[in-house]
Amino acid sequence: MRPASGVERRYGFCNSGEGPRRCVISKDQKTGAPALSLDQLQTLVLDALEEIKAVEPVVLDVRGKTGITDLMVVVSGTSNRHVKAIADTVVEHVKQQGLRPMGVEGEEAADWILVDLGDAVVHVMLPRVRELYRLERIWGVDAMPDSGEERA
Repeated sequence: MRPASGVERRYGFCNSGEGPRRCVISKDQKTGAPALSLDQLQTLVLDALEEIKAVEPVVLDVRGKTGITDLMVVVSGTSNRHVKAIADTVVEHVKQQGLRPMGVEGEEAADWILVDLGDAVVHVMLPRVRELYRLERIWGVDAMPDSGEERA
């Protein structure tokens, strides 16, 4: 999928109702509508994770819990090399859409790599690191693997 012509993609600050926060600003220049919705961004990330065989992806909807981002995706890799490959694949898929990550952290050690996409943050971790930090529990969201649906 290539970005449509007439689409402006840049990064800046958005007002989410809870004050300004960083986000991806992707708008069609004619209509002003977002060029990539949050659902589309989530699908893009999950497709990249599936392609590289990421382990146990969990999507956390953190809207209303933080002003940093709307979605967090937590996923494991089987080795440092796999963790790096997963992060690289996510970045590659995003760039194919004409977007750029706001930042990528942790590439040297490759036991926890954070890919900041503005509206979504992807945490790629070794299983031992994921178990140690338990981001799913910290954010108080009990999400099911491979979906964005929360359990009651």
